[in-house]
Amino acid sequence: MRCQRRAPTRASTKTGRWSARPISEPFPTTQNLFCWPRTRHGVDVVVCDVGLLLGSSDRHADLLISSAKSLLTDEESPKRRKILQDLLHNLEDNSEREAREDDGDWFQGIDTRFKTKSAYLKYSCESRIRGYLKEVDGYTPTIQNSKARVEYKKVVENMLEKLKAVKYNSCYFDRKETEGKRLCTEQGWFSCQGAFDKKSCPALHSINPYGNRESRILFSTWNLDHMIEKKRTVIPTLAKALQNHSSDDINWEYFYQLLFTRENLRLVHIVCHKKSVHDLQCDSRKIYKKAKKKKN
Repeated sequence: MRCQRRAPTRASTKTGRWSARPISEPFPTTQNLFCWPRTRHGVDVVVCDVGLLLGSSDRHADLLISSAKSLLTDEESPKRRKILQDLLHNLEDNSEREAREDDGDWFQGIDTRFKTKSAYLKYSCESRIRGYLKEVDGYTPTIQNSKARVEYKKVVENMLEKLKAVKYNSCYFDRKETEGKRLCTEQGWFSCQGAFDKKSCPALHSINPYGNRESRILFSTWNLDHMIEKKRTVIPTLAKALQNHSSDDINWEYFYQLLFTRENLRLVHIVCHKKSVHDLQCDSRKIYKKAKKKKN
């Protein structure tokens, strides 16, 4: 007689036993939405239940939240409490709400002049870019050569005007922007782009600051990291290039790209933000403007 493999079933977290209910059935109660691994049942059962949970979360969000809160109240294991807390954090999502009046909790602590989430996150990005410009400008007094210092100020002014024209690249955090300009999805999800020396993020970090207040606050710890370092490399290279050249000779737009654009910026989770020396240099071929060929 051939043995048939019984379809995986979901567990009752209340009794710790496994029922014979196939996982294809809809969720009937809040007691069997979650299961903890049991070694005697193997990995397959856990994977199936996780897949069921992910596939049904949108349709059963309220039930999932209620169940998770109920389980969290009685759960004593720190590890499982953390899992449930993370699940609740992601399930309690109001990312589809944009206006202040529709999600007051998200706007707690935010100036009343911001009426939408996108407006605030644009401001957040703009503030970061303004901060970079302030650092560039702040380097001016360290330049000893007076002539070079004057030329450096001219470059800073050029960068300022360009940044004003593009609204300080605030589009990077605005989910309403076009795909080519924003760093997130239409729903507001941002993905870590990985450390400067990696092709991508191995941990697959992601966050949606539009979802809830906690995510908005946590997103402030993510960094727009300069692959070629701003303080150690880009700014000093610019200043050095101006020692024996005028600002008209410098390809200042190349430095602008390195300092303020996605050309040299990576959005990274705090864990992926390496503060060690990057050991990457500016491209010497792009520092100066190419001399125009004289016509015969």
